[in-house]
Amino acid sequence: MEIVCKNCHQVFSGNYCNNCGQSAETHKINGHFLWHDIQHGLLHFDEGILFSLRELFTRPGHSVREFIEGKRVRHFKPLSLLVLLATFYGFLYHYFNIHYFTGKSSDNIDYESLTEWITTHFSWVTIATIPFYTIGTFIVFRNQGYNFVEFFVLNTFKASQRISVQILTFPILFYFNQKHDLQQFSLATYLIGTLLIFWTNIQFFNKISKTKAFFLSILSHLIFLFTFLIAVSIVLLVTGNF
Repeated sequence: MEIVCKNCHQVFSGNYCNNCGQSAETHKINGHFLWHDIQHGLLHFDEGILFSLRELFTRPGHSVREFIEGKRVRHFKPLSLLVLLATFYGFLYHYFNIHYFTGKSSDNIDYESLTEWITTHFSWVTIATIPFYTIGTFIVFRNQGYNFVEFFVLNTFKASQRISVQILTFPILFYFNQKHDLQQFSLATYLIGTLLIFWTNIQFFNKISKTKAFFLSILSHLIFLFTFLIAVSIVLLVTGNF
């Protein structure tokens, strides 16, 4: 039986339009439709996030490699996941009035305003660091058969992994707020995040030895630090804060 698609007017047969993908069966929009849509949306929203987070802490490299190779149905989209987690963490940081730069002062930098800006733009700040991670990964692992965008996806998932650790350890961060131990705690979470990067890379790049993947990960991270510090220095010079 031929059906005319109500969305693009393509003539097709079957359950879905072969041009735009709309279902052949459309229901009247009423209370039942709205309730079903809310249930369906929330269920898949929760399942996707929980599945992706579980994978990132049980088999991160294998899971991301499978995602890149096409196994994507159960995963939450990488950038969407990152923005969601980063926005939530930025909200916690702002709402609980975390002061990372306590005790620091400078004639050129307003640390209070800097903290406020970072927390209100935390998701964008986090996304802005990913290209620098990707440059390091691309240079070091370029012979492993992946392109720059695929490395970007890998590093996006790794960023979500690190922010998840920061969210889980936020009660400890709040305890150390405005204390001299705060920066030591931040250093500890940075080291944990770096170890997670290495673990993910060792699993992801399974065509080379674990030892080689580990040392290449160190080199990749050093390239990230170098390029990121150069970029920050340029921004400070342009804004006159250096």
